[in-house]
Amino acid sequence: MLKKMSKKGSIIVISAPSGAGKSSICDALVRSDSGMVNSVSCTTREPRNGEKNGTDYFFTAEKVFKSMIKGKKFAEWAKVHGNYYGTPKSFLEKTVKAGKNILLDIDVQGGINIKKQYPDACMIFIMTPDFKTLKERLIARNKDSRQTIKIRLENAKKELEFLGKYEYLVINDKLPEAVDAVRTIIKSQKYKIKKTINN
Repeated sequence: MLKKMSKKGSIIVISAPSGAGKSSICDALVRSDSGMVNSVSCTTREPRNGEKNGTDYFFTAEKVFKSMIKGKKFAEWAKVHGNYYGTPKSFLEKTVKAGKNILLDIDVQGGINIKKQYPDACMIFIMTPDFKTLKERLIARNKDSRQTIKIRLENAKKELEFLGKYEYLVINDKLPEAVDAVRTIIKSQKYKIKKTINN
């Protein structure tokens, strides 16, 4: 039993307001550690240039996606801008059984849904030192209009209301330090006594 537990990976939920750097942190962790993988979601939207099925997303017909919803095949799912997105349970559980830590870069609602189904999932929230820094980063990346930035900042305030649902808060002031902090948290999951996925 002890040997079996030690070989399992962990589900790591990483949520953050837009611009706080969660995707950069996840990418850095995956690049530096072969034992970590990004979760691959199903989506009904069309592939963009350069995207690969099974690597970026599992591109799925809407009829198939809806069938998967009815069959309760998703750990969490949502409809965004007319397209469906969902985290397949099979991918999560297969990855964890293989001893890999799986990173879920998802919003707070998705994170809470994951935690309900997988109580042993590790919940990490990423935030900038303050809202001024968050606004500066959103402006610097030059992707959004002023109105969109205003909306993203308002959404960030709402997302922070869910902070109590998370176990760890990492302030992304300097990216390398934030990556190290998240890596340390993830490493600690290996020593948890209870593992709830198909024990």
